[in-house]
Amino acid sequence: AFGRERQGNGASMTSRPHVYFLVLSFRYMYHVLTKNTTVTDHNRNLLVETIRSITEILIWGDQNDSSVFDFFLEKNMFVFFLNILRQKSGRYVCVQLLQTLNILFENISHETSLYYLLSNNYVNSIIVHKFDFSDEEIMAYYISFLKTLSLKLNNHTVHFFYNEHTNDFALYTEAIKFFNHPESMVRIAVRTITLNVYKGKLNNQPMLHYIRDKTAVPYFSNLVWFIGSHVIELDNCVQTDEEHRNRGKLSDLVAEHLDHLHYLNDILIINCEFLNDVLTDHLLNSLFLPLYVYSLVNQEKTGERPRISLQVSLYLLSQVFLIIHYAPLVNSLAEVILNGDPAVFSPKVEQDVQKSSVKAGIRCFIKPSETLERSLEINKQKGRKRLQKRPNYKNVGEEEEEEERGPEDTPEGTESPSKEIEMVIMERCKLISATEQNITDEEKSAAASAMCSWNRPFLEMVYNALECADFDYYALFVLCLLYAMSHNKGIKPITLERIQLSAQDAEEKNSYNPGLAERLIRIMSYAAQPDGKIRLATLELGCLLLKQLVFNKHGSIIKDVHLACLEGAREESVHLVRRFYKGEEIFLDMFEDEYRTMTLKPMNVEYLMMDASILLPPTGTPLTGIDFVKRLPCGDVERTRRAIRVFFMLRSLSLHLQDEPETQLPLTREEDLIKTDDVLDLNNSDLIACTVITKDSGQVQRFLAVDIYQMSLVEPDVGRLGWGVVKFAGLLQDMQVTGVEDDSRALNIVIHKPASSPHSKPFPILQATFVFSDHIRCIIAKQRLAKGRIQARRMKMQRIAALLDLPVQPANEVMGFGHSSAATSHLPFRFYEQARRSSCDPTVQRSVFASVDKVPGKPPPPPPPPPPGQPGISPARFFKCSRYVPMLPCCFSKEVFIGVCLGGSLVGRDLKVCEKNPVGSSCCVQIIQYPLWSFISGSVLYIYIRRSL
Repeated sequence: AFGRERQGNGASMTSRPHVYFLVLSFRYMYHVLTKNTTVTDHNRNLLVETIRSITEILIWGDQNDSSVFDFFLEKNMFVFFLNILRQKSGRYVCVQLLQTLNILFENISHETSLYYLLSNNYVNSIIVHKFDFSDEEIMAYYISFLKTLSLKLNNHTVHFFYNEHTNDFALYTEAIKFFNHPESMVRIAVRTITLNVYKGKLNNQPMLHYIRDKTAVPYFSNLVWFIGSHVIELDNCVQTDEEHRNRGKLSDLVAEHLDHLHYLNDILIINCEFLNDVLTDHLLNSLFLPLYVYSLVNQEKTGERPRISLQVSLYLLSQVFLIIHYAPLVNSLAEVILNGDPAVFSPKVEQDVQKSSVKAGIRCFIKPSETLERSLEINKQKGRKRLQKRPNYKNVGEEEEEEERGPEDTPEGTESPSKEIEMVIMERCKLISATEQNITDEEKSAAASAMCSWNRPFLEMVYNALECADFDYYALFVLCLLYAMSHNKGIKPITLERIQLSAQDAEEKNSYNPGLAERLIRIMSYAAQPDGKIRLATLELGCLLLKQLVFNKHGSIIKDVHLACLEGAREESVHLVRRFYKGEEIFLDMFEDEYRTMTLKPMNVEYLMMDASILLPPTGTPLTGIDFVKRLPCGDVERTRRAIRVFFMLRSLSLHLQDEPETQLPLTREEDLIKTDDVLDLNNSDLIACTVITKDSGQVQRFLAVDIYQMSLVEPDVGRLGWGVVKFAGLLQDMQVTGVEDDSRALNIVIHKPASSPHSKPFPILQATFVFSDHIRCIIAKQRLAKGRIQARRMKMQRIAALLDLPVQPANEVMGFGHSSAATSHLPFRFYEQARRSSCDPTVQRSVFASVDKVPGKPPPPPPPPPPGQPGISPARFFKCSRYVPMLPCCFSKEVFIGVCLGGSLVGRDLKVCEKNPVGSSCCVQIIQYPLWSFISGSVLYIYIRRSL
């Protein structure tokens, strides 16, 4: 029996002893099976080991020697497996048998070998065997075995699973019986099996007819009921968990609903027409309309119709539109929400529909009359009996049956409930379309703003929920719903245009919905209030919708009145941030971190709708673990962060609507910083030689240089004298400098990378010990770095003050950081001149670093001591007005206070000396200097008074 061997496998069996040994082992195992046909306690272990070994040799034979399968079929060894299974052999043997079968079918690669195993209908006999499914291990291996078989389905193997003579498909029907199994992994496996059956591109028409006639309606009706039961359980969890104690259970229920929606979407995108028709009918008429949509406006817990809370309904509908894009389904659902009438839910219509429909209560969320297993058993017993016509979808081959029946077989005056729903929607759409064909954009806007006069209770509820001065609980879900509908590719643009909510990729638009725009701007205004209860997620989503609402391909079409209201909200946000300016020592760090977070992590609505925590009432404590943007602030630090983020959002929106670029943010721009390998002109710059000791790179010789915002480690450029190559550059504001106890010549310097989130730990980009030549240079370096850090933070705080329209006070220059060039004064966001980098012109010799021993500009000599007769008054001088002293006419003779300077000369620094000929000049003034002693700082405090001549 083992005379053949697959070609290309090398030498014969006689030259390979291990192959010959396998052949003998396989024959011996067959002999063991023949001698142990009955399972007992004595031979149970022997049979289990024999089955495992047979599987291993079969897998080897599939890959190396086809004669192994010939012997397997010749001796009909699969019968032994089935006989062992049918005996009450215990879970140990069943588990081992299912495990080995699963491994066997997973590893079979040749189609011929697969056909051998599937022949004689033994596999179907194992599938329909009554296992003890209360055992979790048997259940797991059984469903895994079915999933493995479903992966082998194709146009050739389907004949081994679907029995056309008995009209049975055991692999499919046995799998779907576990669609509501308590174990989630089993339910996931069932979904995988059904999708493999649906999308296998199987052209077997009898099998498709069997799925349509025998299983589609029972399976989808029970599936819809199972999904709705989970939704009601989710709603109960939300209603009873105001204290956030059952968030784990709530998260599991939300994840289960998302899995259901993705599974439904996977079925719909297969684009099997009869399946989509049946599934759409059940989803609309048995779940989405009677449970989700009906709960939007009917919150009274009266009557027998089940309801869910408003927030859960909006949340689940948002998930539906974000995930499912099947046009017939989402268009019908959107029509009911945006243009629907509650007449289809009225008791009178329901009674009429129930009388005329084959299935009573088709538009109600009710439990199916039969379980899925019972329905499959009944349909199996009926055989090929002709089914009654089902509403709202076309059966495969139904045209021929209708022609044979003739028109007299159809009862008169009978209409399906789903057809009635569609007719109500279509009539309303026709009415609206007829009235909208010949109206202008202004009339459309007026109609959209007055839409509450229409009988559209669902849309009216959506608009009313956006009025959220004190509570944005429902507003967040409404914004998510509008966003999801406008980004759904399956919804027709004309459906959204009726409320002038254009789709994401709309091109032509000359008007927008003023009522919706005003509500969105009010949300922004509420968010900018000191005691605002608008969460950051709600505000960001409102900004996204407003941009989408008032923009077309040519730019913004927002009206001036709405833009003025938006500017008012932006001004409110500026005043809000001013309250926290310098209120916290880490205000600068929070300011930059919030901008970085907002830029790098914009709103993702899909992820937002996956978070179950937003279903619970908004809380203000971080102890719940809810993300900051999804809850209210707690404490002054979080209020500061929220005020900064609101300011950023409204500023960005304002600039975007006015088509203006952002020129002042971020405070630190990467393109303006010194970077590694930059070549700089270091002539006339103070450099301190040091040895940098790190854990990774050991010891290296570098020169320390300090700029306005950065410290750099450079090494000499071998090509040009006086130039240096940057080997490291870091921001001074993120630096920490500490001394070394045992060495007065060394400093420990750590520079952290800005954290990506407020809760993440800062990552050090430099952590080294700097060793200098002596302690004097060490002290100089420490002072320079400390003063540089103070100056860098002070300059950025001044730029923040300019953003907030606060008066900018000129900061006293820290030694070593004076830059008086005209170029830098006109480039407030460039930290140094690009000309100071390596340029093509080698004659350019400009220093990037100022000396610590020099102050730019020659200061005037210190004022002489006051004469005895005039204590506190220095000799008068004439000065020309600079930008700090406004121009005044000569007739203005009143003395004006112009400034205070501590320990320096405001006159020499801020005013320029002019010619000593003030006659006829209208810009000459007299500056009087009053020196006073400061008991706080221990230095001289100069007060300056300006007197015009």
